[in-house]
Amino acid sequence: MRHAIHNAFKSTAELVIPVRSSSAFKEKGVLTPDEFVAAGDLLVSSCPTWSWEAGEASKKRSYLPDDKQYLVTRNIPCVCRAKDLLAGKLEEELVGAGGDGGDEDGEAWVSTGGPGTRAGQEEEEIADMSLADDVAGKLSLAEGEGSAAGAGEQDEAEAQADTNNGGGGDDDDDDDIPDMEDFVVEEEDDTVTIQPRAVAKATGEEAGAAAGGDDKILRTRTYDLSVTYDKYYQTPRFWLIGYDESRQLLKPELALEDVSAEHAEKTVTIDVHPHLPLSSASIHPCKHAHVMKRLVDNLSEGGKEPSVELYLVIFLKFIASIVPTIDYDYTMAADVGSG
Repeated sequence: MRHAIHNAFKSTAELVIPVRSSSAFKEKGVLTPDEFVAAGDLLVSSCPTWSWEAGEASKKRSYLPDDKQYLVTRNIPCVCRAKDLLAGKLEEELVGAGGDGGDEDGEAWVSTGGPGTRAGQEEEEIADMSLADDVAGKLSLAEGEGSAAGAGEQDEAEAQADTNNGGGGDDDDDDDIPDMEDFVVEEEDDTVTIQPRAVAKATGEEAGAAAGGDDKILRTRTYDLSVTYDKYYQTPRFWLIGYDESRQLLKPELALEDVSAEHAEKTVTIDVHPHLPLSSASIHPCKHAHVMKRLVDNLSEGGKEPSVELYLVIFLKFIASIVPTIDYDYTMAADVGSG
């Protein structure tokens, strides 16, 4: 209710307040429409995945060029939910000197995934994401099974194998060695992860059931991300339009699953997109000016003097911390200022 009242007030205020015409980028962290366009032009030129859009003619803002009403980047993958990213991080348990895990010298050490930690409790539910651990685990299991048999049983098995296979007993040893075909290697950013093919197959079947269930194709949520100019707050505003694994439009509320926990349902709201005929999740801009001013101040104190054209590059890197699993920032690289 409070959000609806605020939207009504904001819409009325935008009808009467003038458009900002004087620059206050460094003083207040805000933009004029012309500065927004200049920053958008630099973003598009430095990162071609972004482009300008005109939007619906009926929703056009007169203070922006007709063909540069807002910015958009499409089909950005989101491979997991934000809560899954958090749960996947190993929790560390500091074992103090003199504790159960302390060494003889009384020095503390760190245990990961041990009893009492989330990683330890969920190790049967979460596939190990380490190549070394996966392969070592398979080899350890094979060794355990091999050593369990006595020497006599081993001789008997080898003799039986020779009888059945015409002396080809070495084939049984090959069965104990993990076949790398049983693993699926996935690349995400600079990290290579690996998981058993059975797990990958199950994941693929769940994600791609509606599209034929081909487990060789990774199907994920995707997002069309847009940045608009907010006249009331005089800052950019970030919007998320999501699609599920079958490319069906995602309910805006489900986009909260891809927002970090400290921001979901606090700074994310569901509103009508200012240039499209649909509702969408967005990062509310009420704090944007304050955050941007602080970021610019920090850069200035570090010897950098970012120009206003770099506003959106800095802005999107800040937004990336709010939507950590939506990987739109990987192609952007720009010098944020001169020393």
